Amino acid sequence: MLGGIVSVAAAGLAYAHLETKLFTVRHVTVPALPAGERDLRVLHVSDLHLTPTQHRKIAWVRSLAALEPDLVIDTGDNLAHREALGPLLHALGPLLEQAPGAFVMGSNDYYAPKPKNPARYLWTRSGPRTRSAPNLPAAELAAAMSGAGWADLTNRRDAVVVDGRRIAFAGVDDPHLGLDDFPAPSPAQDDEGEALLRLGVTHAPYTRVLDQMYADGADAIIAGHTHGGQLCVPFYGALVTNCDIDQRRAKGLHGWPGARPDAPDGGDSTWLHVSAGAGTSPYAPVRFACRPEATLITFTAR
Repeated sequence: MLGGIVSVAAAGLAYAHLETKLFTVRHVTVPALPAGERDLRVLHVSDLHLTPTQHRKIAWVRSLAALEPDLVIDTGDNLAHREALGPLLHALGPLLEQAPGAFVMGSNDYYAPKPKNPARYLWTRSGPRTRSAPNLPAAELAAAMSGAGWADLTNRRDAVVVDGRRIAFAGVDDPHLGLDDFPAPSPAQDDEGEALLRLGVTHAPYTRVLDQMYADGADAIIAGHTHGGQLCVPFYGALVTNCDIDQRRAKGLHGWPGARPDAPDGGDSTWLHVSAGAGTSPYAPVRFACRPEATLITFTAR
């Protein structure tokens, strides 16, 4: 009896490790553009947690350029090793060269991961943390992305012109570290009312940040951080989110603060997309019922 249980557990653990390599691209459609507008294809990449030896992940990220997105949004936690910046920029290279983009940072762009008991997430609700000086090359990463023309949304507003259409952004630094400081509108900026689309971008979808972006008039909010729960129960979903958002919004397309805007009772909500991400901590290289992902979001006319 005990031997059978051990065998089943070992098989489950082996599959959970294998699933970290089963990369997938999800496709979602968001009707948030003005009537008559042509589609806008946005690639959402998040939580790569890259180490230098993850060659399969690097090749997969490079292959995403074949999707030919109009815009790329990176919601952070790109790094998981002090020597990962070069491999990361190689992985993102085709996208950096091909498409305009925007980005925010996550805690694992600033701080290298450490061994910890992953089960702690099952009995504690994680809140914002503070740490000492960063030990990962976040500044160099930001400079490389900005140098390629991507908008740095670290507690900033910015705009990107995509095929002649202006996309306005309001972003924050990582709320999981308590670094978020939502940017106020600036009179010096162009009138955001002229934008085709207004997007809020955050690494971690803490409710205080989602509320600020909703109140700011975002047409959609883009976030990562949760890993979709990482270890999920089939036909149930995530048990945890590693922040204060509810488990049913741990990944995928939803509404905030209520139902999806296209639901009968969702008229007072905005769109919210949370990526399950494409990586894990190197100290917990398992996923279950939650494949690593990137998402191609197609914004269409309402």
